[in-house]
Amino acid sequence: MPNVNYFDHENKPDYHRYFSEEFKKRKVREIEKNISSVGDICSTYSVSRTSVYRWIYKYSAMAKKQIKQVVEAKSDTQKIKALEERIKELERIVGQKQLLLEFKDKMIEIAEATYNVDIKKKVGSKLSSGITLTEKNTGKS
Repeated sequence: MPNVNYFDHENKPDYHRYFSEEFKKRKVREIEKNISSVGDICSTYSVSRTSVYRWIYKYSAMAKKQIKQVVEAKSDTQKIKALEERIKELERIVGQKQLLLEFKDKMIEIAEATYNVDIKKKVGSKLSSGITLTEKNTGKS
């Protein structure tokens, strides 16, 4: 439910606030260093977005050098970090699985050498002689 005070403009006195140049410069530096966002400053100090962007245009070192700063939402940054963490986790799991596969292959090689038995089936190899398909085994008549 919306806040009732949000719509109650007629009871508030009109007043103009002034922020010092040092304050504005400090807030612009915070934005440039991604310590705070434009929205944070707007909500904390009840300043319009237009005013904050004017401060940026006037006091930003990057604006004077004609360098555009890409400001991405914090939620995007958090999503990127979460995805990077997920990638690291999946890479770790794949590495573990690869080690497990290599270990099993080595164990099969050792067992084949020790017992002189072909454990690993080669592509195109025939079934072992102990298995024969008959009508009795398959259930077909």
